[in-house]
Amino acid sequence: MIVDAHHHLWDLAVRPQDWLAPDRLAPIRRTFSVDDLAAVTGAAGVSATVVVQAIPVAAETPELLAVAATSELIVGVVGWVDLTDAAAGDQIAELRAGPGGDRLVSIRHPVQSEADPGWLARADVRRGLRAVADAGLAYDLLVTAVQLPAAVAVVRDLPELRFVLDHLAKPLIAAGELEPWAHDLRELAAADNVAAKISGLITEADWAQWTVADLAPYVQVALAAFGPERLMFGSDWPVSLLAGEYGRWLDTARELVAELSPVEQDRFFAGSAREWYRLP
Repeated sequence: MIVDAHHHLWDLAVRPQDWLAPDRLAPIRRTFSVDDLAAVTGAAGVSATVVVQAIPVAAETPELLAVAATSELIVGVVGWVDLTDAAAGDQIAELRAGPGGDRLVSIRHPVQSEADPGWLARADVRRGLRAVADAGLAYDLLVTAVQLPAAVAVVRDLPELRFVLDHLAKPLIAAGELEPWAHDLRELAAADNVAAKISGLITEADWAQWTVADLAPYVQVALAAFGPERLMFGSDWPVSLLAGEYGRWLDTARELVAELSPVEQDRFFAGSAREWYRLP
């Protein structure tokens, strides 16, 4: 069984995606539907997925939950609520009460876009994160490599909350830089309430010329830090299309973890996502 623990969907006829404005993102500046998803996952042998919010807009998450409610493929939704709002817990409860609410498995905010380096340490944000924990959900950390120290602090301060790090915190693969990212990732992994996704790596590499060898040092650091029991596979489709087709990335992921035992590979490709997101 393969679970794709990280992908997106968007319909430009319903809502613009302003982040797609740069010319270099033109190849993915179109609608990506659940039918498009089914086509690529079916061809790759992926049997279940987790769809992740793309923009911090309240209306998007109910839409994703409604799509999941009618899909046998999408078993989990990582949604968005305003963590700075004192009513964040009520927002989560409302999402759960709506169509597909049982598919809500995690909350995410694009911390990578926050100008305040201390955003995760804000009192109102911490209050919101505690509401996520109280709801029994996970929280997806979308941070960059330079924001890892702030992420380390929050996972240590909130041991009651399950954290899932997206894209290994976007290491600078194209530049070939391992440090201080590797040190900070090990610090994060020292907290046993955090897992991580091997996802989004090819778009941090040279889009046109990346190789498996370019990615391997970063995956090896993650494997040593988290172990396969706390790592999971994600495609980051359709963003990943900027650097490679779905099947190519899946084959690359298989090659990157080929030295793991069959049991460990099963854990990486399915078990970790099922446990950390409490998937059905």
